[in-house]
Amino acid sequence: MKPYVVAVVFARGGSKGVPRKNIRMLAGKPLLAHAIEIARSVRLIDRTVVSTDDSEIADIARRWGAEVPFLRPAELAADDSPEWLAWQHAVRSLETIPPARKMDVLVSMPATSPLRTVEDVEACIRLLLEGDADAVITVTPARRSPYFNMVVLADGYATLVNPPPAGGVHRRQDAPAVFDITTVAYAACRDYVLEASSLLEGKVKAVIVPERRALDIDTETDLQFAEFLLSQPSI
Repeated sequence: MKPYVVAVVFARGGSKGVPRKNIRMLAGKPLLAHAIEIARSVRLIDRTVVSTDDSEIADIARRWGAEVPFLRPAELAADDSPEWLAWQHAVRSLETIPPARKMDVLVSMPATSPLRTVEDVEACIRLLLEGDADAVITVTPARRSPYFNMVVLADGYATLVNPPPAGGVHRRQDAPAVFDITTVAYAACRDYVLEASSLLEGKVKAVIVPERRALDIDTETDLQFAEFLLSQPSI
């Protein structure tokens, strides 16, 4: 039997860096709509839902084809609320609110990653369905290496974040490869979401995505850059 896969776009109303970020216009549509359209285009996804605490976001989500069967409680939508708790709330809510059905896979698709592709999301789901991971994240090669050019400051002195491997590291290319976690997509087994206390607690695999598709909207400059990239022939 085909696994039942639910995509959830987590989009709270509050945001500090870019006010009302999730419904800001980008390339002629609300930021939220980019995530909804991709989710609805992934053949492996059976249902697309938006989790929000905000009635305006909920209305816009419905207009773009997503379901909003519940509003997220305010305590799960504050600046300091762990999003993992919002994931757990979404699973429990979707399995109790009609048409209630136990899911197999939760796919989180934050609205802040508008340059993702259908293929990026499908790759996460397929890797998870291979059965030897609790969750799959998306990553992109990091620009900085903790073994080479990232430091911490203590008492005014700089030291490398990670001690270099034996023999030292004299070029960035010689350092172990490191990656930035992106917000392109996350796929997780339903039971893992409910039983674990954080995303990286269990067996987590990764799908590598190109840097330009990994853009995460956190500032006005990010929005401007995304507008530019989306105006180009391809991403």
